[in-house]
Amino acid sequence: MTLSPARVPATGVRRLTTTLYGYAFLDDFVLLYPVYALLFADTGMSLWQISSLFALWSVTGVLLEVPSGVWADAVSRRRLLWIGPLLTAAGFALWVAAPSYWAFAAGFVLWGAGGALGSGALEALVYDELDRLGAVGRYARAMGRARAARLLGTVAATGLAGPLLAGGGYAAVGAASFLACVLTALTATRFPEHRVRPESAGESWVTTLRTGLAEIRGDRTVRGALLLVPAVAAVWGALDEYTPLLVRDIGVAEATVPYLIMLIWAGVTVGSLLAGPAERLGTTGLAVLLAGAALALAVGAAARSLAGVALVSLAFAGFQLAEVLADVRLQHRIDESRRATLTSVASLGTEVATVATFGVYALLGTDMAHSTVFAVLAIPYLVTALALARARAATARP
Repeated sequence: MTLSPARVPATGVRRLTTTLYGYAFLDDFVLLYPVYALLFADTGMSLWQISSLFALWSVTGVLLEVPSGVWADAVSRRRLLWIGPLLTAAGFALWVAAPSYWAFAAGFVLWGAGGALGSGALEALVYDELDRLGAVGRYARAMGRARAARLLGTVAATGLAGPLLAGGGYAAVGAASFLACVLTALTATRFPEHRVRPESAGESWVTTLRTGLAEIRGDRTVRGALLLVPAVAAVWGALDEYTPLLVRDIGVAEATVPYLIMLIWAGVTVGSLLAGPAERLGTTGLAVLLAGAALALAVGAAARSLAGVALVSLAFAGFQLAEVLADVRLQHRIDESRRATLTSVASLGTEVATVATFGVYALLGTDMAHSTVFAVLAIPYLVTALALARARAATARP
């Protein structure tokens, strides 16, 4: 049977998005997530050694973020998307086969490298394939749902980790995580890719990086869209790590804390799913969204109550939605041949800003309650909202 022209794009979009959602779910369906710190401690690692492992993980991601993005613009993006999970799988296998400090360190380097290979490459592949199918307007909805799928993968992995650990120990949890990574790699091979790669046109990765950085310097709209990504993503991404401490301070029982954290992440999931309809928000709408989320964060944190936790959940939903929309704005403004490169530059900015936020939190938290620190760190979002409003007003002037 011959498909009609309208049917062909619909089939292509369905294949792409189904693969994307499966990939996103499996990529975060790692049962070691909630227990790897316990594995390190039970192996005899000190707190200093465990902290150094986390630092090594972060440094690996930062160092490889931009080079991997440039590589994704020079070679097959799909290839990097299946190589990355296999590197992570090798790291997990090393952890459970020969648990020791150096094995954990090597595993984190492999995990960091695997994550860096997918960062930028995934967004670039999905955007360009949707563009080829004439469905680029679905990018926001697709990426929002992909983020929701990641959250579901994390929740599912967290729920299964406990029973599997009790029944089979770290070996069983590690084996399940290894299998999830392999399945992620297999799923990545189903991504369509029709891009004419720069390598076939004689363009080296050095040239790709140079022209990408030149685009940032020479185009104010690209520069603004790129800076908006870390401005939106970094602070709330760092605050997420401290939400259990914020929740515990309202006086609930320890056993209740995980349920309230799930409430907060339910809000984040809703924010992801609203990305499609919210794409119609312009610059002014995005500014209002950020300002509203900032106020909800400040008021909710300061309230130190169950109602306040609900407001924090609402704020995180707004920040997650704004993060997806910031990525959409960036993708609309950059050239296909440098898409992964510039997306990785934005991710690098997010990583650096997140680390800086951790430092600010530690500094403020020395003398302030967690609720106060959360409220103070809502201020950067108000500043970003004001900057967006001023930029919109400037472009509206004749």
